[in-house]
This record gives sequence, structure tokens and C-alpha cells, in this order.
Amino acid sequence: MRIGLIYDTFDAYSWTEDDPPDADAEFEPEETVEVLAETVRHMGHTPVRVGTAFDLREQLNEGLDLDAAINIAEGAHSRNREAYAPILLEMADIPCLGSDALTLSVTLNKGWTKDLVAAADVPTPPHRVFGDADEIDANDLPAFPLFVKPQYEGTSKGIMPESRVETLDALRAEVERVTTTYDQDAIVERFVAGGGEFTVAVVGHDPPEALPVLQRAVESSTGIGLHALEHRGAPSAEEDWTYDLGGTLDPSLEDQLQTFALRVFDTLDCRDFARADFRVDADGQPWFLEVNPLPTFKPDDTFAIIAELMGRDYVEYLAEVFERGVRRLELR
Repeated sequence: MRIGLIYDTFDAYSWTEDDPPDADAEFEPEETVEVLAETVRHMGHTPVRVGTAFDLREQLNEGLDLDAAINIAEGAHSRNREAYAPILLEMADIPCLGSDALTLSVTLNKGWTKDLVAAADVPTPPHRVFGDADEIDANDLPAFPLFVKPQYEGTSKGIMPESRVETLDALRAEVERVTTTYDQDAIVERFVAGGGEFTVAVVGHDPPEALPVLQRAVESSTGIGLHALEHRGAPSAEEDWTYDLGGTLDPSLEDQLQTFALRVFDTLDCRDFARADFRVDADGQPWFLEVNPLPTFKPDDTFAIIAELMGRDYVEYLAEVFERGVRRLELR
């Protein structure tokens, strides 16, 4: 098969001075594209590098011929951006690995995602959504400390040490910063502390499989996940942070996190691969934060680390994950 690769690299878009400093944080280095291409070749197919959803649109108009596609394109400049590529592929009748446009659009909205997941009995911190600081009602807030981030972003965009707030004045300042800088709503949720931060990758279908849980380091003074402070474009990325694990992962907790991750995956109708993030409080209770159905496949990130923990070659393991998706497409 000719399998198209749909992706955004760091140089894919032209940014202006008005764009956030971490505008391209969700995009991929060339190494990720190389891994995807090598994986498709390992599967016995031909990789076709397409590029962004905008590249896909142009190439489809020019007669692009694909048997299937692997989409990890995030898009830009819209809360609908993650739906661009899967919609174009669907309209062209090209089967696509990964979640469809509806799931990608819903999960990019953190508030809607939390509401759906909470209705499925997965604990998630109470939250509020504000269009600007003037909308904040001091009598209608979760208990402090609170955490503030953009409503429609991923890869920790918009997160700084000041994202954790302890007072009403600090909350108003952070909501103003987020809504102004990112030109979108801010979501505010209770900050969960005391038991660490964890991520759970899920792959496959009918049934999906939760992979080994990975624990993330947290910054010592704020308790914020270290990855959130060190991501590309973050003003705090170059700081010399101190960190610890913030908690321990025992078999009982891992089982609970995997159970919740599978429920999130099913509730949001994710397909083939996704990653769910959780924090655990001082009493050992896990709380769902968000899900990413467009996870990175960078050779030093979640899926590569899991393959290493399993003693597997990364390309060989990733090929097995994608082959499950191909089988799903063949059975539809």
C-alpha cells in the first residue's frame, strides 16, 4: 500500500510576533517523520510524505493517490485545526489510522472532554471556563490552589510556573494572560497535588490495550509536571529546575490508571492510539487531566520509552501498533 504521512514540522507555518512564543510546540522534529517512514517500510508498505493538512489539500487537488494515511497533523490557528486532515481524507475516501475528526475536535476542547469523562465515572478535577477575567465569580470557584491553561491547546502550551494560582488576584491575572495571549477561553481547574503525575498510552481496538504507565517528574516548588515547564517555546524552558517524582507507582495504582485510561479511550471513541494524563492526590486518588489522540511518536517520547521498557525495537513495536490500525480499516 501507499500510506500517506500527514504531519506538521516546526517550520511548517509562518508565525508573526503576535503569535504565542510556544505556537509551534505541538509540531514535530524531522526525526519523528523519519521514524514514521521507517515504520511504514518495516510494515512492507510505501511511505508517502505529504506534510500538513494544507499540503494534503493541494496534493489531493493534483491527484494524490493513497491507499491509507497515518495522521498526526495538529493544524494551526483554529479550534477546528485537528479536524482538517481527517475531514479531507474522509472526503477523498482515504482510510486513516487514528481518531476521526469528531473525536479530535471534542478532545481539543478540554472542558467538553472533562464533562464527558466525568459522566463516565472517571474522576476529573472540578473546573470553570472563562472568556476573560471579568467573568470570574469569586463565589463560584473550585477550592484553591487552581490551575489555569488554554482551553483549546495541547503539549502544555500556555503553562508557566504562574499557572498554579493561590489567590483570586493571581487567578484573574492568569486568566487575562491566557485569554489575551492565546485568543481563546481559559480553563481553570482544581490543582491536584501530593501523589504524582502519570501518563497512560492506549493502543488498538476491539478491545484496546492500555500500555505500562509512565510516571512524570514534577517541579519541586510548584508541583507542576516538569515536561509542562520545559516544552518548546515555554518562557521557563531553559530554567534549571529541581524536581522529584511526587509519589510512587504501585501495581494497584497502575491498574486503576489503566482502567480509567481505557474508559476515557472508549468514552471519547478514540481509535488506534492515544495518551491520557492523570494526577494523583495525597490520598492516592487518580484524577483525569486530559487525553491526546494525536500523541507524538518522537524517538525519545512516550511510545519509544514504553518500547524500551518492554525490551522492544521501537520501529518494530510501532509497526505492530499501526498494523492493528490497518486491520481495523480492513474490517470496516
